[in-house]
Amino acid sequence: MKNFDTETIDFIENNNLIGIKAGNERLNFLNIWMVTVDNRIFARSWGFAERSWYNTFLKDADGEIKCRERVIKISAVIPKDIALLNKKINEAYLKKYDSGNNSFYAHGIIKEEHIAKTMEFIVL
Repeated sequence: MKNFDTETIDFIENNNLIGIKAGNERLNFLNIWMVTVDNRIFARSWGFAERSWYNTFLKDADGEIKCRERVIKISAVIPKDIALLNKKINEAYLKKYDSGNNSFYAHGIIKEEHIAKTMEFIVL
């Protein structure tokens, strides 16, 4: 498994919205929240729509992350060690997003229904 470079990890850690393209059929990037834990990148779905990025990745795991002008090809997976990581991922979301207007969503995204929609992104 190839790791993300430090430039990508730094970008994710220091920017609230990161572009993602789920699957091979999407034309545009969608901006979502992402966090890093132990130099790994995670995201949780806020919405539960049929055509959400999360559900798209369940059908087609390939996609892309956009960090400014850099585009990184990724694969989305449900981490095998998710039970061990959930506490750290929750803490990462609160550390990064729990302020101002984001607080409501930061506390929401660490609830069970959103925890169940956690994905990890792996470099292809």
